[in-house]
Amino acid sequence: MSKPPVSSVSIVRHGVNDAGDWNDLVVTEEPLEIRVGYGPREDREQMSLSVTMRTPGHDLELVAGFLFAEGIIDDPGQLHLLEHCQNAKSEDEQGNVVRAELSPEVELDRELLQRNSLASSSCGVCGKASIEALAHLQCGLIKERERPALDPEVVNDLPSRLRQAQTVFRHTGGIHATGLFDLEGNLLLMHEDVGRHNALDKVIGAKFLRGELPLSGMIGLCSGRLGFELVQKSLRAGLPILGAVGAPSSLAVETASQYGMTLLGFVREGRFNEYTGLDE
Repeated sequence: MSKPPVSSVSIVRHGVNDAGDWNDLVVTEEPLEIRVGYGPREDREQMSLSVTMRTPGHDLELVAGFLFAEGIIDDPGQLHLLEHCQNAKSEDEQGNVVRAELSPEVELDRELLQRNSLASSSCGVCGKASIEALAHLQCGLIKERERPALDPEVVNDLPSRLRQAQTVFRHTGGIHATGLFDLEGNLLLMHEDVGRHNALDKVIGAKFLRGELPLSGMIGLCSGRLGFELVQKSLRAGLPILGAVGAPSSLAVETASQYGMTLLGFVREGRFNEYTGLDE
């Protein structure tokens, strides 16, 4: 069983009125290993695909979102099994390994997977190569007719609505979140995680497992900054509008512009910047 999303620690607090020994809550951070089984029924192979540092909770959604965002699977029917490994070899592995059995028709291209993973990480791959990698992930253009009208008043209300739903943040102050909203600003889905990309994977994975992709006519809001990887994952899920309380990177702006996504930054304190989209 996975650990809870928060952990209690002993601290010494230094302050004028409340100095002394206290117990504090911090966000839990644990590794999650993703193992996949693939190949024809008569010749199955197993591999350890990835290890990510995450906050326990909604691990299956995280893995489903990751597999979809990386272009490994396109449909929930291609997942024959998705579960925590029951036969952990050590206490550290308990609750921290998820096994995904892919249907026999899924071809796992290790070279393509490695290329996409490199292009989506901040490891020095050039911007042109990163954007071109999106073609392999079947990220379609968000056409002008598919971009919904945006109400600035609705956008300005999103950060407070997201914050109200962030239970773990309220207790720890140390976790990211991604929220999915309709065009009226109603929160449809929210997940928290110590990693920005994991929080988005959990949201996308939840909708993917329900067969509710693409995310047409919706707005995504992230609690931190916007990098290329978050734009990539959102484009793969068909999200037309993506915003964040922080700043976007240059490659995030370039990618969103090329694919027709509306990208919003600094969505906070009653204002926001529109970097791409509605006025293009």
